[in-house]
Amino acid sequence: MIQHTRIAETGKRRIVIVGGGFAGIELAKSLAPADGQVVLIDKQNYHTFQPLLYQVSTAGLEADSIVYPFRKIFEDQENFYFRLAEVQSVDTTNQVVETSIGLLRYDYLVIATGATTNFYGNEQIQRSSIPIKNIGDALALRNTILSNFEKALQIDEEEQLNSLMDYVIVGGGPTGVEVAGALSELRKHVFPKDYRELDFVKMDIHLIQSGPRLLNGMSEEAATKALEYLERFGVKVWLNQRVKSYDGYTVLLDSGEKIISRTLIWAAGVTGSPIAGIRSESLLKGNRLQVDVYNRVAGYENIFAIGDIAAMVTEENPQGHPMMAQPAMQQGKLLGQNLMNLMTGEPLKAFSYNDKGSMATIGRNRAVADLKVFNKEYRTQGFRAWLIWMFIHLISVIGFRNRIVVLLNWMWSYFSYDKGIRLIIGKKKENVPVEEVTEKTMV
Repeated sequence: MIQHTRIAETGKRRIVIVGGGFAGIELAKSLAPADGQVVLIDKQNYHTFQPLLYQVSTAGLEADSIVYPFRKIFEDQENFYFRLAEVQSVDTTNQVVETSIGLLRYDYLVIATGATTNFYGNEQIQRSSIPIKNIGDALALRNTILSNFEKALQIDEEEQLNSLMDYVIVGGGPTGVEVAGALSELRKHVFPKDYRELDFVKMDIHLIQSGPRLLNGMSEEAATKALEYLERFGVKVWLNQRVKSYDGYTVLLDSGEKIISRTLIWAAGVTGSPIAGIRSESLLKGNRLQVDVYNRVAGYENIFAIGDIAAMVTEENPQGHPMMAQPAMQQGKLLGQNLMNLMTGEPLKAFSYNDKGSMATIGRNRAVADLKVFNKEYRTQGFRAWLIWMFIHLISVIGFRNRIVVLLNWMWSYFSYDKGIRLIIGKKKENVPVEEVTEKTMV
């Protein structure tokens, strides 16, 4: 049955985890004492610290400072196995996972595949925009931003020049807000030094949010302050607006307004990434798997889901838990204990989310934080929130070396007003070549 996976049958229970995000990593760690095999499958061989992807995309950090190899994380865990593969489907009757490298039997299957970018069925926007969901996306965005300015140096025509210098960000959640703030910093402190021939007064940053406020899920105070900071930094915030279409050059809003830009950054939503073979009755809105309070997938006894893919819908929580790192990590940790309880015949413990709050940074010395400390709400904005945001993210990065690199980069950027990772390496997004637009304009 097992082909090419080279994991020996030992007679012990086998727990297969699909996905090495925050939930999958925490689960595998908590299973270290388990008398069984813990097998992690992921299509990458590293874990990505996603909250700092936006800094990679805006030249603040190099990619290798926010990723860490799975094998290094678990080098001392004797019951752990990792396989680099893509899961294609699951045979729930025979308890077998079909992967790109063969079949793998399981006793317990845990789906921790997370979420992917949601384009809401708009294929045109999907083709033309840049999401920020993984390292590849972040590097593509960085390359595109830098390439745009290199091209802008060769252009005289006003509209084309603006199309390369202007940026549109869709989605007013933490990612959208943080990208907008980072771009405003680059516009003020970095790009004018690198591209002295360009007038950065002409560089517009647009943030489009479909709802009446930014940062849904955070307090009204945080949303108001975030809007104030962004407007102070010169970001043009569009509330109650949706992007109707984008052809790689023209952004059309549902109000009829048009914005000319070659770069549209999509941070407007996510959708679950389920595995083929799981019954459709278990899927809820947003492609999330319905789970009970023990994270067991509806309709199955030995299949579980944790993190963004899991929707733990209850009367008290009809939408499920937020698709964030904290619920994912807490679910992973508890499920590890529960799986060991299952193997020893002990009772399971129901999941209860301990909400520690939310944060978002909006450029230099500015952030908003809604925290919960000892069951008390604590809200702060500005420099103090920025320091808290930096500390929490720094200690959360996996690997001592990565923490040091991130800290040094942040210190250098703060005192030098510079972003040192301005390299064009690899792929970039080019929707409409400059030459084609030139010809159309001339005609």
